[in-house]
Amino acid sequence: MGMNRDLTTGNVAKTMILFAAPMIAGNLLQQFYNIADTLIVGKFLGAEAMAAVGTAYTLMTFLTSVLIGLCMGSGSVFSFYYGKKDFVKMKGCVRAAFYLVGCVTVLVEGLAFLFVGPILTLLRIPGEIMGRMRLYVLIIFTGIFFVFLYNYFSYLLRALGNSVVPLYFLGGTSILNVALDLLFVVGFHWGIGGAAVATVFSQAASGVGIGIYTWRKEPLFKEVWRQKAESKERRREAVREIARFSFAASIQQSVMNFGILMVQGLVNSFGVAVMAAFTAAVKIDSFAYMPAQEFGNAFSLYISQNYGAAKHRRVRQGAARAMAISTVFCLAVSALVFGFAKYLMLLFVDPSETEIIQIGVGYLRVEGAFYCGIGILFLLYGFYRGINRPEMSLALTVISLGIRVFLAYALAPVPGIGVWGIWWAIPVGWFLADVTGIVYLVRLEKRNAPGA
Repeated sequence: MGMNRDLTTGNVAKTMILFAAPMIAGNLLQQFYNIADTLIVGKFLGAEAMAAVGTAYTLMTFLTSVLIGLCMGSGSVFSFYYGKKDFVKMKGCVRAAFYLVGCVTVLVEGLAFLFVGPILTLLRIPGEIMGRMRLYVLIIFTGIFFVFLYNYFSYLLRALGNSVVPLYFLGGTSILNVALDLLFVVGFHWGIGGAAVATVFSQAASGVGIGIYTWRKEPLFKEVWRQKAESKERRREAVREIARFSFAASIQQSVMNFGILMVQGLVNSFGVAVMAAFTAAVKIDSFAYMPAQEFGNAFSLYISQNYGAAKHRRVRQGAARAMAISTVFCLAVSALVFGFAKYLMLLFVDPSETEIIQIGVGYLRVEGAFYCGIGILFLLYGFYRGINRPEMSLALTVISLGIRVFLAYALAPVPGIGVWGIWWAIPVGWFLADVTGIVYLVRLEKRNAPGA
């Protein structure tokens, strides 16, 4: 219990930063072990294998986004009742979320194995890498349940104000993943399948490990399973509440990643060189703005606790401080990515692959100039989840991704534009979603001002 932080007291900016820092570090580590796959595969198995791993990563991200969204939405409910000090309702929601998300996880994993063929066809995988791609995804799908375990327990602990322990488990398994990548791919020569086995083994270690920790160290979680069963009406109420938040967040994450998957399919139609460039550039891109994304998730839990505690002034102060912090960070990262785009690409691609490097640099210089757009959008997502309006977070995602996909498919076939149309569609989607979210927020503030 000593690692749990009360987000409803203390200096606003300091509280958010100290709570967010372990979450940001954890997600950077997660990106690091995702990058490890690409880096080791790219260097030792070649560009075709790297393209297969990159596309598989996008697919896996889409599938697990359903579960991560469910856990994220559930975490907002946990955090709200924790701030409100309504532990009876919180325990009911913790139990309901475990059963609900667990059932969805089993369903997603079953469907993924059942429809692996049509999925790969939909992604327009070039024939020369289809065999490798199929092997990789069949292995990687076995880790879906462990992704659920890690995220469920992580969001539960974070709702209690503990963002440090999830970092410990992620850090340990990131190191484990890199070591196993080197052992299986370089040492045992297991090829692309070795990279997949390393990732699944690491996911299992983090998911099972954090579950055991939570059971042993958090009395509240033990009480969830030891207390007498609630009435049917109480159980239904808990399930309804969890379903409202978790499915809104899950659909949001799924829409986001489905849009990215559609863009990936369009990118694949331009051939292996563009696929390889996009794979490497997206890794860099994700790593660059991931701190802003995780800060938005931490900000959401901060808002939930304070909204539950009815500290509306602290909610407004938190929003203003978070906007300033995120903007400064995104401007700094934009300058670094824009300036060092070529050198960043060389981390993943052999210097002789000049075409791949040139394509990747073009992507990074377009995206890298506009990270403030995605940084603000992550805060808006988190804010609306935190004030019990998860549907608005979903609406902003639909706007952002809908515009991105529409413009990408509209511009890419135009002679003289091609892949540049895909690159530019992304920041345009961010900007228009930001404008929508801010306008709605201003109207909401005006409507609630007298009673705030």
